[in-house]
Amino acid sequence: MNIENTVSQMKKGLLEMCIMGAIKKDGEAYPSDILEQLKGAQLVVLEGTLYPLLTRLKNAGLLNYRWEESTSGPPRKYFSLTKEGEELYLQLKNSWTDLSNSVNHLTNTIEK
Repeated sequence: MNIENTVSQMKKGLLEMCIMGAIKKDGEAYPSDILEQLKGAQLVVLEGTLYPLLTRLKNAGLLNYRWEESTSGPPRKYFSLTKEGEELYLQLKNSWTDLSNSVNHLTNTIEK
């Protein structure tokens, strides 16, 4: 079994929730800010991975965005959660908590 592939698949399964959490934390976020938050949480994600996920979340009605002029380059797109996005994020977060507790219970029991 390839451990790198398994770990990669686990991260991919949680990435949308983590992105939504990074946006919710500040109310809105610019993609480079999201990348920094993920990096700070030890989840290194490339821009080429982030932008398609943001587009998919936006197309699903979970994100809004607004343009803001920048003094140091092109306009910037800031993302925020829609009401549906906030609801889904809370559901995902609760599901993750339950799943994490279950996995921790099982793995701690097995190790003893």
